[in-house]
Amino acid sequence: MAKVTPNASAIKVLVVDDEPQIVRTLRINLSARGYKVITAGTGAAALLASGKHPDVVILDLGLPDMDGIDVIVGLRRWTSVPVIVLSARTDAADKVKALDAGADDYVTKPFGMDELLARLRSAVRRGGGDASDPVVVTASFTVDLVAKKVTKKGETVRLTPTEWAMLDMLVRNSGKLVGRKELLREVWGPSHETASHYLRAYLAGLRRKLEDDPSHPRHLITESGMGYRFEE
Repeated sequence: MAKVTPNASAIKVLVVDDEPQIVRTLRINLSARGYKVITAGTGAAALLASGKHPDVVILDLGLPDMDGIDVIVGLRRWTSVPVIVLSARTDAADKVKALDAGADDYVTKPFGMDELLARLRSAVRRGGGDASDPVVVTASFTVDLVAKKVTKKGETVRLTPTEWAMLDMLVRNSGKLVGRKELLREVWGPSHETASHYLRAYLAGLRRKLEDDPSHPRHLITESGMGYRFEE
């Protein structure tokens, strides 16, 4: 999929956290790499600062005035800006709740700066990507979203309608963590939001058909307790 990655100097990052040391660390590391950094220490300040049109938001959930989930909901009322949650909450339920509210990624504290920067670059690529490009090419297979066709080594791969629906949603959210409930709701409907065994079974089938090594998937990734991610 054709994508455009802006120069770091043109990328505006909104950091929302009430821990001064975290804010200072992020400001120093991001500024050193050419990013423009805006900061906010409360949820209300974050929603106000979002009017400055950041390219990506790094958001803590434990804010003094409101829960970070409410900030995500507030952002999603008017913007699709990528949101990376950076939180000390490690419970799977908190992660799923954030993703279902509209977060694009979830990183737990303490975090590695290199990993966070990689996830930031990925979020920026998605935000600046050319979503009109219907063909996604990976090292293992090619997906044509318009023709609803998958090829591997020059041969058409036959997918069931359900397998295609899963793959289509994951590919259209390339690089983004898709929550289990979100995927179940989209593919099977609202009445199946707890039927996670469907996901495991159908994803295993997709991996057998598409991955070069299904036991060590490169493109159809499971994020334990959270959801799934498609990586090119």
